[in-house]
Amino acid sequence: MKRTLKFFVLGLIVLSLATIAFAYAATNNVPPGYYGDGSGTISGYTVSNTVYTPDANDPVNIATVAFRLNAAATTVQVRLTTGGALFACTNTAGNDWSCAIGTVSVQGATKLEVIASN
Repeated sequence: MKRTLKFFVLGLIVLSLATIAFAYAATNNVPPGYYGDGSGTISGYTVSNTVYTPDANDPVNIATVAFRLNAAATTVQVRLTTGGALFACTNTAGNDWSCAIGTVSVQGATKLEVIASN
């Protein structure tokens, strides 16, 4: 009889602890907002008026790349070599952007990859 009582009390304690742990785990708070899933067409930007400016101190390197996008963007980066570094760009006016480079040589630049988002 004593043994059965011990198992009953032990089971009751384990059940109580499991209930408390579940209650704490279930107290996630999610702020109100809009959530959803969907799909849409991703269209690319058209890049025009591209100008490469050589470095004044070492004309072997590219100092800046400037260009115009056909639509507004909020974040723009460029890459001039396959797998190379990304360089941040600054909006100069309207849809015109300028990117400081300085570390890529004219000869080493193999492409202009523009990564833009709105």
